[in-house]
Amino acid sequence: MIWHMSAGLTGKKDCMNSREHWDNIYQTKDAKQVSWYAPHLAQSLNLILSTNISKQEPIIDVGAGASRLADDLLKEGFSDITLLDIASESLETSKKRLGAAAQKIKWMVGDITKAKLPKNHYTLWHDRAVFHFLMQAEDRRAYVRQLNASLKLGGHVIVSTFSLKGPERCSGLEIVRYSPEILATELGENFKLIKAVDENHQTPFNTTQAFLYCHFIKQ
Repeated sequence: MIWHMSAGLTGKKDCMNSREHWDNIYQTKDAKQVSWYAPHLAQSLNLILSTNISKQEPIIDVGAGASRLADDLLKEGFSDITLLDIASESLETSKKRLGAAAQKIKWMVGDITKAKLPKNHYTLWHDRAVFHFLMQAEDRRAYVRQLNASLKLGGHVIVSTFSLKGPERCSGLEIVRYSPEILATELGENFKLIKAVDENHQTPFNTTQAFLYCHFIKQ
C-alpha cells in the first residue's frame, strides 16, 4: 500500500503541537484570511445532521479554531457542544463572535493528543484539518487513544483531511494526505467507515484545496 506521506514523517519533532505557532497565526491574520476559512462548514454540518443524533447528545469539535460550525450547530438546536483548540486566540475569536451565545459552549484550550477528556462521553467527534498535521506516528496513536477513550460505543467520527490530491503543506507545516482506506487503517478496527466525500475547498486566495471527509462509527 502506498501511503503518500510527505517527506519529514520521521525526524525531528514537528511543530504542530506548538501553541505559539497557532496563536501567532490568529494574532497576525484575520480569521477570514487563513487558507482553511469557509463562511460555513456545509459538508461537516451535513454529515453531522445525517447521523440523526439527538440534539442533546454531546459533541466535540477538535481543532475548532474560529470556524462558524458552532454557530450553525447552535442554530440547529444542538445544546452540548465542546470546542477544543490548541490556540487560545482562535477560541477567543469565536467567543467574541458568538457574544452571549458563547455561554452555551464548553471551551477547552489544549493539544488533542494530551488533553484530559471525559471517558465514554461524546456521541460525535468532529475534526476538520487537525489529524493531517500529525506527522509523527506516536502523535497519531495518541490521537486515536483519545478518540477511543472519550467516544461512546456507537458514536460517530467525522474527520476531514487533505486528500491524496491535496497540498503537501499548510500554514508553513508539512501534512499527511489521506485516502479513505489509509484513514480507516490509522483509526483502527474499532471504527467502521460509513461514508467518504471529496470536496474542493475554495480558499480566500482563489485557490482550491482537495479535502476528504470521512464518517466512521465506533463499533
